[in-house]
Order: sequence, then C-alpha cells, then structure tokens
Amino acid sequence: MIRNRFKFLLYLSLLIVTSCISAPRDTSNTCLMFTDNYFWYKFVKNSEKKWGAPVELQMAIIQRESDFDWLAAPEWDKLFKVIPYKRKSSAFGYSQAINKTWEQFKMETDQPLALRISFNDSVDFIGWYINKSSQLLKIPKDDYFKQYIAYHEGWGNFKNYKKSPKVIPYAREVDRVAKKYKAQLNQCKNQLTTNKYFIY
Repeated sequence: MIRNRFKFLLYLSLLIVTSCISAPRDTSNTCLMFTDNYFWYKFVKNSEKKWGAPVELQMAIIQRESDFDWLAAPEWDKLFKVIPYKRKSSAFGYSQAINKTWEQFKMETDQPLALRISFNDSVDFIGWYINKSSQLLKIPKDDYFKQYIAYHEGWGNFKNYKKSPKVIPYAREVDRVAKKYKAQLNQCKNQLTTNKYFIY
C-alpha cells in the first residue's frame, strides 16, 4: 500500500514537472527541444520501443496538432458571434485527441489515469494510434503522409480523405517536418541518452 502510494506520488510529481513546461522556444529543431526537455526524449523513445512509432513522426504530429502547447484546445463556437458557449470539438492537449478516442486508448492500454496534458501519455497515445493505423489500414509506420491522414481523419474516414482536401496539405507538412526532424536527430543522437536519470 505504501509502495503504491509512493509510486503514485512520484508519478504525480513527474507529471507536474514534465507537463507544466511552456512550449519550446524553437519547435523547428527537435535536437534543441530534447536538449531543453530531457524527459521528452525519454518518453518518445519509450513510445517508439513500445509501439514502433518513429520519434520524428510523433514529434511532427504534435507540432502540427498543438505546436507543443499542453493546454491547446479548439476555438469556441460563439452565440451571436460574441458569447462563447462550446468548443468546436473535444480535442485537447499535446496530441489533440478527442474524448472518445482517448477513452478507447485508456481502456485498451489499461491506463485509467492517463491525461492529455501529460507529454508522456500523449506520445504513448500517438504511438498507440500509429500502431493501430498500421494494423487496421496497413499503413507503414514510416509513411508519414498517410499516417497523419489516418490520425486526422480517423480510421473510418481514411478511405475518403481525398474528399477532404484540407487534410492533404496538413499531411504534406507533417511529412516534411518529420523528415526534417529525422535528419536533425541523425546529427544529434549521439549526444542524447535515455539513461540520464535512473529514477524513471
């Protein structure tokens, strides 16, 4: 009981420290982001190992969805163009996961305490989603373009993405950013390590 309580408090402390971080100064350079936020590198590598989701794609999806703003949310719909009354969707946090898909993720991975404001939980979600897209739609995990389309449109709507022209430039941008991030990581990977802190 005491051990479980200690683990929970440790998790909560780490969540506060790693989640309540302002957006990176330069989201165009993943090496700088990982240098400034060491735990982020550890978390994306854990997701890559667990789900086979490329680090560069995880980061490119977050850059596109929230630009690394842990409290990102859609704009409000307004009554009479003045009074905010509801969000345009339930998307929230780093991953911009909607309520329904987030609940599915928590259930399937047995993580009832997972939070969208947690970078760790967010990249675990993205890795899980990429893995399911690969299983359900036979999309290679390193096909950045189609993986993002599946992420944005949903598994059920993927086959109709050409009828939603706005997603195509988004996917092209994710593809471009992921390739750039990959090239950057190839330059700095020897300076990065997942063993810096033994406690997590």
